[in-house]
Amino acid sequence: MDIRVLQYFLTVARVGSITKAAEVLHMTQPPLSRQLKDLEQELGKQLLIRGNRQVTLTEEGTILRKRAEEMLDLMEKTKSEITCSNQYINGDIHIGGGETQGFRILATIAEQVRQKHPGIHYHLFSGNAEDVSERLDRGILDFAILIEPADIKKYDFIRLPYKDRWGLLLRRDHPLAAKNKISPNDLYGIPLIASRQSLAYNELSGWLGKQYESLDIVATYNLLFNASLMVKEKVGCALCLGGIIPEYENSLLVFRLLEPKIEVGLNLVWKKYQVFTKASELFLQHLNQNIQS
Repeated sequence: MDIRVLQYFLTVARVGSITKAAEVLHMTQPPLSRQLKDLEQELGKQLLIRGNRQVTLTEEGTILRKRAEEMLDLMEKTKSEITCSNQYINGDIHIGGGETQGFRILATIAEQVRQKHPGIHYHLFSGNAEDVSERLDRGILDFAILIEPADIKKYDFIRLPYKDRWGLLLRRDHPLAAKNKISPNDLYGIPLIASRQSLAYNELSGWLGKQYESLDIVATYNLLFNASLMVKEKVGCALCLGGIIPEYENSLLVFRLLEPKIEVGLNLVWKKYQVFTKASELFLQHLNQNIQS
């Protein structure tokens, strides 16, 4: 597959029209249509369903779009790594992770590094452990924050000096909001919104001391912000880590810690035998120095 043709395909997928894509690409429609037909013949699959005014992706087209975006991201990342200046340290650092207040540590390091090297830029990706690990393994990310418990055997890592605590996000007018801490028995009989991450399931299942399946899980989430909107609309209370959704004096939502407490650590991980860019290596050096001091 030609990179240029993949760029054509992604443009068509994004604008939903071959005619509009041709305008964006500053080319005429016939050669663009021919390139897309050749791509379909090469793969032996139909990628686009062509309508009168717009096109939609087939299942195979949706798969190709996802992979093509990853390939082009990796190509741009590789190009940036190779062409960065030898005289001045610049370039891009790609960091992924789940939502956690512990990211402030990396934000502090990022600002320290940029003060000395303003040519360094950061690109963040938020997702659960599975999403982040996949991107890290594909080389799209340089670093990832994984929230414990997490399988980090295949990575090199630094344990960050921070711990998150699990709790319950609920409306201020909910009966449980009057409590300072939430016990396992408090969770039975109320609608709950829980993380889809399997390791989080294991952690909470052990804390409950009973079958996790007996809880009334009305919804699951990947990232917490949208789940917090469901809490506001009284869909349920969200089991989550603290500090992600800000609490104010008169805010509608409040966070109550679980008791007995569940604390989870954070690890910054990267691929073993990783060949770092100068920018990534500098970032890691600053992080190590910060933690040691």
